Amino acid sequence: MTAWYNEIDPYCAEWLRNLIRAELIAPGDVDERDIRDVVPTELSGYAQCHFFAGIGGWSAALRLAGWPDERPVWTGSCPCQPFSAAGARRGFHDERHLWPAWHWLIAQSRPRVVFGEQVESADGRRWLDLVSADLEEIGYACGAVVFPAAGIGAPHLRHRIWFVADIDSAGCPDIERWAGSAEPSWGAFPLAYPSTARFPQWLPEPEDGWMVDGVSANVGAVCAYGNAIVPQVAAEVIRAYMEAV
Repeated sequence: MTAWYNEIDPYCAEWLRNLIRAELIAPGDVDERDIRDVVPTELSGYAQCHFFAGIGGWSAALRLAGWPDERPVWTGSCPCQPFSAAGARRGFHDERHLWPAWHWLIAQSRPRVVFGEQVESADGRRWLDLVSADLEEIGYACGAVVFPAAGIGAPHLRHRIWFVADIDSAGCPDIERWAGSAEPSWGAFPLAYPSTARFPQWLPEPEDGWMVDGVSANVGAVCAYGNAIVPQVAAEVIRAYMEAV
């Protein structure tokens, strides 16, 4: 097994197992424990570790970008509810603010490359400031970009902050130049970013036709894919990193 997937939601965990069986994401083990119960030594045998794995979007994105299953990497999309405008906005005081737990595992295990994502908002940028500062303190160079689903042709915006951290900053001059910034040089990070003014009719998030008043059978599926990343967007971020290094 090359990959380890950590996902606390049973519905998503079973979805991950189905995708692994179908060979649509990297082969691996699914761990349903709370991230705070994970011990660093348990991860040492895996090439890839996907935290807050959801339905495997990061693994799918890595494959789309041409990143081999056996090439080491860590990924994670920390819960967005503390920093989303749709939530209670308790931020760092929310019990779902799990970056400290992930940061501890990163500090102990020192993976070469870490990819991550968070909701794009003022609170999300404050979260990114903390993440960047924490990672830089333990020797990582960090870069970040705001890139929407519209950038790969989706009919909705879905703005997200994407970041990459590399512990070998000497080999990543572009990332080092971007450190601490959510506004990298577009010349160094060539992503297609459409102006929202060109798409005034587009929705912030995709519409969903699965839900009907009084019918709850599809709630698990809607929550699972509603919280998922768009793999095609993440793949562009991964490709840009691969080109930079």
